[in-house]
Amino acid sequence: MLPSVAVRHLAGLPGRPLLVVGPSLGTTVDRLWGSVASALPGWNVLGWDLPGHGASPAVDRLTPGFSLASLSAAVAAAVAEVADVPFAYAGDSVGGAVGLQLALDHPARVTSLAVLCSEAAFGTWPTWPERAALVRAEGMAPMVASSPARWFGSRVGESDGRRAAAAADLAAVDPESYARACEALAGFDVRPRLGEVGVPLLAVAGADDLATPPAVMAELAAAVPDGRSEVLPGVGHLAPYEAPEEVAALLLAHLTSPAPACN
Repeated sequence: MLPSVAVRHLAGLPGRPLLVVGPSLGTTVDRLWGSVASALPGWNVLGWDLPGHGASPAVDRLTPGFSLASLSAAVAAAVAEVADVPFAYAGDSVGGAVGLQLALDHPARVTSLAVLCSEAAFGTWPTWPERAALVRAEGMAPMVASSPARWFGSRVGESDGRRAAAAADLAAVDPESYARACEALAGFDVRPRLGEVGVPLLAVAGADDLATPPAVMAELAAAVPDGRSEVLPGVGHLAPYEAPEEVAALLLAHLTSPAPACN
């Protein structure tokens, strides 16, 4: 059984080229991507929420957990119900990992890919089981207390209202759904398959991101046949939220780049 994800319309009009955007763990897609979506003229922008986040229903506690592969299949199916056409894709953190999985498992659906503040091997992090156990035992309060330090770079100060807004979204997340997402990330490693990515890849790093630093994003871009990387100064782990103007400009340049000539 695929997990349930809700697709939201963020900006643009039906009939325009489709861009699908995906969230970071603990965020809602409209909060994370809303300003970027509004700055992409000519595109119809859809976003999806993780289970138990934003508009997506919480997981059914009686069913097994999900993987990043099944989550990407759920996203592909949910998007097809709204607009059954190929689409460009951009995602932050777990949303970027889903984008890699989509490009690998559903290559006919994805026309270009942007991966922000993410990586191809979240499964190498040893902390996912502990984080899942913590939220099951104590709810979202420990994540609300610790996540801002991991999320934001120097350009989003302590008094910036974006911190409080993101924390409020995080506090509303269903703990079991968050734990299941952690467990899905614990099993994610597509490094051996990166050479199969057949679409142009833009990898965007935040210079202040301690979780997925610029070196990790550069390695990802180098492993994909048509990949390149960019670094945003003063940005942490939530690039679309911290630097929407710069992210929109990078996406527009990437999305409008001509396809490479066939040999």
